[in-house]
Amino acid sequence: MTLLSSHSMLKELTLTNVSVGYDGGAVVKNASFQLMEGQIGCLLGPSGCGKSTLLRAIAGFESLMTGEICVDDQVISSQTISVNPEHRHIGMVFQDIALFPHLTIAQNIAFGLSAWPKEVAQQRVMYLLDLVGLTGFQARYPHSLSGGQQQRVALARAIAPKPKLLLMDEPFSGLDAKLREELVPDIRAILQHEKMSALLVTHDQMEAFAMADQVSVMDAGVIHQTGSPYQIYHRPETRFVASFIGHGDFLPATVCGPDCVHSDLGNIRGELHHGFADHALVDLLVRPDDILHDDDSEFVGVIVSKWFRGSHFLYRVKLSSGKVVYCFASSHHNHAVGQEIGLSVHLDHLVMFQRQ
Repeated sequence: MTLLSSHSMLKELTLTNVSVGYDGGAVVKNASFQLMEGQIGCLLGPSGCGKSTLLRAIAGFESLMTGEICVDDQVISSQTISVNPEHRHIGMVFQDIALFPHLTIAQNIAFGLSAWPKEVAQQRVMYLLDLVGLTGFQARYPHSLSGGQQQRVALARAIAPKPKLLLMDEPFSGLDAKLREELVPDIRAILQHEKMSALLVTHDQMEAFAMADQVSVMDAGVIHQTGSPYQIYHRPETRFVASFIGHGDFLPATVCGPDCVHSDLGNIRGELHHGFADHALVDLLVRPDDILHDDDSEFVGVIVSKWFRGSHFLYRVKLSSGKVVYCFASSHHNHAVGQEIGLSVHLDHLVMFQRQ
């Protein structure tokens, strides 16, 4: 086993038509994507969609039914090749942090550095303690640390041997929402500082958006779309991605030109690459931030429910046609359920799918 004591950078991780399964049934089907040097990627999807299974296949804990996984043009998994997990130069952070309770924080972080010269390993541990904001904690034991601190130690331990790639399986799921919000950008900054490529598994969109440069959205073992958080939110390629990412409603609509669609919101013109013929019947995706509360508008709806989100209200508003859509309003505009309010439509990107 060769341990890398100087950083060997990942150039690219490539998955090509990877299928993984048990008892002859595929849990992951023909998954393909690429992660480049220094990128943080994310497998995002509902529980049971196969994202953790795919992560385990990259780590070397699951064998492939079809396809291949390459790191820097070297095949590490295929139907005929399987490099042992410990020879893949891949680090892992799991859901259950699994720090060694009988070892100090310094000993936990140094766990993967046994083949390094002692002095070099000690320098690496002290550097990482400083990097994750735990200077002075080296002699303490895991039980004396908070959940967020334990998560930082787990991260430091995983990146200590300078793996080419770090895999993280729902690493924040055990933490409360406030701590998660603070920790996610911190950990992203640490990975960027180390120039480390990483792949995160999560079902939490906000976590994916805050952490990742590239998101692969999965459902029922299939990757529906890989792109930047902006792309998958504003330009979803499948109906599943459109409905899973963010809030939204599908309104029945009719195409009335190359950049025009007619719906219960009236005639809408917008940036459009829909490929639908005139008069085609479509479903138009409408997000909460596409419809804003506007007292001066003559276009109105009736509030049927409301959520106070601190900085804003999210209203559900019934249109004259009977269709219900989301509406965004600043938190000063507190209206009652049953009240009629003015609406203005701001649909810049028209996202449409064939009428179902």
